[in-house]
Amino acid sequence: MLEQAGERSPSEARQGGSDRPEKEAPSLLGRSGRRFWRATGLAALGLVAALVAVAALRPSNGVSTSVASSGEAAIGGPFHLIDDTGRPVDQHVLDGRWSAVFFGYTNCPDTCPATLQALNAAAQQLGGARGRFQVVFISVDPARDTPAQMRLYDTSQGYPAGGLRGLTGTPSQVASVAGEYHAFYKAGTGPGYAVQHSAAIYLMDPQGRFVKPLDETQPPSALATQIKEAMGV
Repeated sequence: MLEQAGERSPSEARQGGSDRPEKEAPSLLGRSGRRFWRATGLAALGLVAALVAVAALRPSNGVSTSVASSGEAAIGGPFHLIDDTGRPVDQHVLDGRWSAVFFGYTNCPDTCPATLQALNAAAQQLGGARGRFQVVFISVDPARDTPAQMRLYDTSQGYPAGGLRGLTGTPSQVASVAGEYHAFYKAGTGPGYAVQHSAAIYLMDPQGRFVKPLDETQPPSALATQIKEAMGV
């Protein structure tokens, strides 16, 4: 059940794509490895926020200046990708709706499907605000995640129309957008390779600005509460 996505076992999380051979690939770095990449992603968000605040207050060339910090972390920015219909898109895909941006790949055996299902279950708890929220899933495996593959995967996740936007692109485009979000990934080698990646969820406002990270280890009810608080509903 989607309501239990936050507590899914690795075997349950593999559902939705078991017809592809690559699903038999090893699970990233195991449970401890997933904790490492999750912690790495969240730590990076905190570090970036701290650096932005410090830089805003640091005197330039020894001259004391009065600079007000906006308090916003330098996360997100312009990008060019391709959606699951093959259409070029950019950062304006975030405009007009609250977005949970998540980096992963369709052959991910556990973390990605579990996270997407948890976000779907959380979205169903938003009540009348459901239409103002979307999940944007950006592939870090452009070699395998073609638009057609993304489309097949997206439609298997149980989202309503427009609720999940799968994006991919060229290796350079993916590297660029990952850099904008301080997301980390590293592809393995050999047949059925796995891709190590950070598991942070970035909550963006309807203007495409970063609001806060969401913890993918939380149950859908907790995710829904965090999203509603940001929305002010």
